[in-house]
Amino acid sequence: MNGSFVSGGLTLARYLAEPVGKTGALPAMVLCHGYPSGGIDARQSAGSFPELCDRVASELGWSAMTFTFRGCATSEGDFSMQGWMDDLRAAISHIVSETQPSGIWLVGNNTGGSLALCVAADDPRVNGCALLGARADFDDWAAQPRRFLEHSREIGTIRRAGFPPSFDEWSRELRRFRPADAAKRYAPRPLLLMHGADDDVVPTADSRVLAKAYGDGAELQIIQGAGHRLRHDPRAMAMLLGWLDRQRTLAGM
Repeated sequence: MNGSFVSGGLTLARYLAEPVGKTGALPAMVLCHGYPSGGIDARQSAGSFPELCDRVASELGWSAMTFTFRGCATSEGDFSMQGWMDDLRAAISHIVSETQPSGIWLVGNNTGGSLALCVAADDPRVNGCALLGARADFDDWAAQPRRFLEHSREIGTIRRAGFPPSFDEWSRELRRFRPADAAKRYAPRPLLLMHGADDDVVPTADSRVLAKAYGDGAELQIIQGAGHRLRHDPRAMAMLLGWLDRQRTLAGM
């Protein structure tokens, strides 16, 4: 990470890549990591995302930023759903102030994708969203909130012994944000949904639910033979870069 910004009084680590030799307002991508899973703990979150930002900057000529949500890697704080929503809003404001972009596209992995859609639905600054293996809801977490809280402590997204100050409020937030409902409000801005056919963490049905909620015009790509970690699937990354490149043309940039 090569910098930071502040969200709700917490310092969050970020990585910003800028294309060489470009002047004037450029499109910007904000890349959001998911909730740690599959043996990855909070300290390892977004480990390979700066590399993707460098690629977007060099190959597409965009400004590209990733960051780690509160409770992950070197960012301060502890996980809460509302906190992560606030962090993404702060990240958008940060890249606007840093780069004065011509437009903003959110790319999100798993939980990061779901929350990107929730934020974008109510933020007119966002031109488009690409979601990789996104959840349609968080009902499994909300059904057993104490178990999920203990899991969060085990993987390190919650570090302080006294957090959360209100368990009831913390657990209510798991049901408050509904990506499928957000998809309806977000339409008709561009939406790319990619999902690995062999994803063993989030079923492909979730992306289908989001596409149906959005309505006509959602671009749904089920990638055969791919699992949960689409970031490391070259076919998925080629699709993503191609989609981003088309966005600039569609937006008249």
